[in-house]
Amino acid sequence: MKRLAVYLKEYKKESILAPLFKLLEVVFDLIVPVVVAKMIDIGVAGKDRGYVFGCFAILLLMAAVGLACSITAQYFAAKASVGFAAKLRQAVFDHIQSLSFTELDKLGTDTMITRLTDDINQIQNGLNMGLRLLLRSPFIVIGSMLMAFTINTRCALIFAVTIPVLFAVTFCIMLVSIPLFKKVQAALDRVTALTRENLTGVRVIRAFCREEQSAAEFKLSNDELTRLNSFVGKISALLNPLTYVLINIAAVALISSSAVQVNMGGMLQGDAVALYNYMLQIIIELIKLSSLIITLNKSVACAGRVADVLEVQPAMRYPSEGERAPQESSSQAQSGYAVQFMDVTFTYSGAGAPSLKDISFAVKRGQTVGIIGGTGSGKSTLVSLIPRFYDAESGNVLIDGVSVKAYTEEELCKKIGIVQQKAVLFKGSIRDNLKWGDENATDSELWQVITTAQAKDIVDGKEGKLDFELEQGGKNLSGGQKQRLSIARALVKKPEILILDDSASALDYATDAALRKAIRSLSGDTTTFLVSQRIAGIKHADIILVLDNGRLMGTGTHDELMRSSEVYREIYFSQFPNEKAGYEKSLPLN
Repeated sequence: MKRLAVYLKEYKKESILAPLFKLLEVVFDLIVPVVVAKMIDIGVAGKDRGYVFGCFAILLLMAAVGLACSITAQYFAAKASVGFAAKLRQAVFDHIQSLSFTELDKLGTDTMITRLTDDINQIQNGLNMGLRLLLRSPFIVIGSMLMAFTINTRCALIFAVTIPVLFAVTFCIMLVSIPLFKKVQAALDRVTALTRENLTGVRVIRAFCREEQSAAEFKLSNDELTRLNSFVGKISALLNPLTYVLINIAAVALISSSAVQVNMGGMLQGDAVALYNYMLQIIIELIKLSSLIITLNKSVACAGRVADVLEVQPAMRYPSEGERAPQESSSQAQSGYAVQFMDVTFTYSGAGAPSLKDISFAVKRGQTVGIIGGTGSGKSTLVSLIPRFYDAESGNVLIDGVSVKAYTEEELCKKIGIVQQKAVLFKGSIRDNLKWGDENATDSELWQVITTAQAKDIVDGKEGKLDFELEQGGKNLSGGQKQRLSIARALVKKPEILILDDSASALDYATDAALRKAIRSLSGDTTTFLVSQRIAGIKHADIILVLDNGRLMGTGTHDELMRSSEVYREIYFSQFPNEKAGYEKSLPLN
């Protein structure tokens, strides 16, 4: 929790006032047995009804003031805990947004969702209860012992022996249970991952009749979570019976000792009742404390997990506006190269081999670049280095002759429009989604890019057209419709570099051809990268890059590669087998 204390700074006043008002309530609680003792020893013993009613009125007044203190403490504790949780949740979310794809891949989506939701809720509950009860319970316990010494030293020694033993038992259980609660939250991560995977892939699961297997896999993870919860629950559950045994032993000893002293005349009856009331207060507070300890243990374990996320430092650092603005002073920039890769090698974190190795090529402004290769050849990885989703392990990636590392994040975002393999749309209207590209875009500009992206028939066919509401993830659209709207969204920003990462895979051949034709006719010097599994999709590109197992196996036009690249020919003839015989006949005889 210490690592997260910075988010509580704005709530210092509430964090002080909440336990302070609880301590005031405790003071009144500790005075009650003394007033009761006086009522018995003076009022009841002396048959003074006026004194009894006077004490009763004092008890009512203390109860009212104590209630007011309790409500006030609850208000400040709630304000501090809710405000703290809100700031922490925002800080974690902002921090996640600052992380590069490398850190996001390493952390995992599911564990971050758990830490943003369940973990922070546990911390909030722990802080709320801690501000109210963390000082109250020990103060009552220790205060009861001190008040017992003011009544009878001999009987108070029973308190002095019992209380340290109780605290030792409590501390040992905390020491054992905190690491176990961390394991419980890790198991919850796995259950969350399976839940998310099964809900998003429910159609595939049913298509392959895998319901029983998915249910069995979920049951294993769920049973593991249940087993861990049960185990740590059993350990935490030991707190109540152990403390009850110790307290009851102490209560028996107290009653025995006080009874003897009352019979011998060394103690008044009211004092014996007061001592027993203090013992009852300790019992009640220990019940509260046992519940508090379980909550605090969960909270501390979750706080460590959240703090671990906040301590992950982004591997990438973007320069600020004032540090360095990119300038086209190099010879490459002057020659008109839009994108250059210079001996670039890249390896994913934890991967055994590079995904790209010694990649070098140069693309002039306005050219269309086709990228093709087998599955896992590194096509998506290559285009992900251009907008700096990842940093190259070695070598350099240049845009307009300047390293991508010299650009600010905003500059790269303005220059590059990318449509990734999986089309992602967000809940809201079509207009809202398209304006991610440019918030100031007019409706006429939106319709223009919609037409270019071959999505006009989609929008025209929807009720409300641009105002048609998309569901979360665009679930009320087909795969091809989502891809076309994603392309339109990228075109809205009028990027200098447009990257289409296999983003037309769900389109039919006619729509795909019309889309490619429309993109080639874009005005300006837009440099376009087309990643595709289809030869037809990149056949007419100015430059085609052929990748195989992370290496660049050929560069050139379609005709050039048909002559020079065996890998390209294999891909071509696998898609156009009827042309293989004609091609072989056209080869010169040796």
